Parts: sequence; structure tokens; C-alpha cells
Amino acid sequence: MLPTVDFCGLNPTRLIIGANPFGGFSHQSKERNEEMVAYYTVDRIIETWHRAEAAGLNTMITNNETPHVLEAVRQYLSNGGALQWIAQVSFRNLPSMLDALDGVVETGCKAMYIHGALTDRLYKAGDEKTLREWITHAKGHGLPVGVAGHDPRTHAWVDSLDLVDFHTVCFFGCGSVHEGEGEKFQLRDLFPAVEQIRKIKKPCIGYKIMAAGRIDPKLAFDFAFQHIKPTDVVNVGMHRGDKDDIVEENVGIVREILEG
Repeated sequence: MLPTVDFCGLNPTRLIIGANPFGGFSHQSKERNEEMVAYYTVDRIIETWHRAEAAGLNTMITNNETPHVLEAVRQYLSNGGALQWIAQVSFRNLPSMLDALDGVVETGCKAMYIHGALTDRLYKAGDEKTLREWITHAKGHGLPVGVAGHDPRTHAWVDSLDLVDFHTVCFFGCGSVHEGEGEKFQLRDLFPAVEQIRKIKKPCIGYKIMAAGRIDPKLAFDFAFQHIKPTDVVNVGMHRGDKDDIVEENVGIVREILEG
């Protein structure tokens, strides 16, 4: 297994396998999205998780909304899959965030965090009341609870409120993709993101460290592990449609970096 850290009691490997490719969220193009969705059937997603286990990972992250991905989670966990599930939670297809939080716990998550676009909007609106309601409800389940966010200022705000157990920090702001303003990956986003990670004393998950496939994996992993805290981890989606052994290759890169 890859090295692990004490992350709110979960002890995840420092590399977590993400799920954007599973759901067709390429952050590249519509054609690329469709290619990923066509490739990642439920069976192929589950196969990918088993390969991640064998390669030395112990944790996965997915959203709670993409139907075939959530079905894969249910099948994988009910059949004894070894990866622990951290759920990214939103409620576009559900009556409320509280229902969504209850649902991921019922499905079997070991931790959960609020989707970054939602947290960003609460920050922009100064809506501390809603954030407190969501986090209080989530913590009622007795599991670690965090927030994601694309804007470092979102994380500074949440950190100042001392509400959550962990932060999931985007290395790239991506422009305002969740507000319909397109994909705007800029290298200058990296530095305020990692600076904020180091300011947050609580454990962090870094994500989009490769700018959705725009940066060489070795460079991205090397930069990430040089700049995050020793208690932090990274979350990376992996598209086997590009390279069948991409999971094993990424684990090998991280192992080499961490063993230095």
C-alpha cells in the first residue's frame, strides 16, 4: 500500500482515486465527456476500483448524483469492496441537501464533503446560516465532514468559522465553470491554492492537480507533494480509456516521489 496519513481517523493513502472520468466530467470538451461516459460502464468502474486496490490505494471519491456511478458505488460496497468511500455531496436531483447527506451515509460513505460549487456560492452570498445547517446535520451522523471549493477565499472563510473536519481544495479555479463561464485553467491559480492549503491546519485533499489532464502527471504530483502539508492527500481522476494501466502508472509515480 502507498503511505497513508491520519486524516480524521480514516488513514487514506496519500493518493485517492477520483471519479470525474467515470461521470464524463472531463473539463475539456463535450466530445471528451461523451467518450468517458461511453467507456466507463458500471462494470468497468468497479473493475477500476479493484485495480486501484491491487495497486496499493485504499480510498475513493465519487459524487452522489451521477446515476451509473452511484450504482457502481452501491454494487462495489455491497460486494465487499475494500476502498473506503468519501462522498462529494450535492442535491440537484434530490429535495434538499439534508436528504443528500442522509443518502450517502445510508449508501456507506466513510466521510463526506459539500460540492465546491455550492460552497463557493455560499461564500459569495455570505450565507453562513445555510452552511452551518448543512454541516451540523452532516456531523450528526458521526462521520468526518468537509467542504470543497474552487476559490481559496472560500476555504479561508470556512476555516475562519471552524465548522468542518477537512477541506477539499481545488488547485485550479477553472474560471467559473459551474456558473456557465467556461473552462479557464491558469497556472497562476496554483500558488494561492497551495498557500491556502498550508494555512489551513486541518487536513486537506488537493484536487484537479493536473488541471483536468492539461499537466504532465509527474510534474503535477511532484509539485503537489512538495507544496501540500505532510498530513494532506491528493484526489486524481484516471481515464483508462487513454491508457489501460493509468492507475498503476499513477501509483508508481506517487510511490517514487514519496519514497524519494
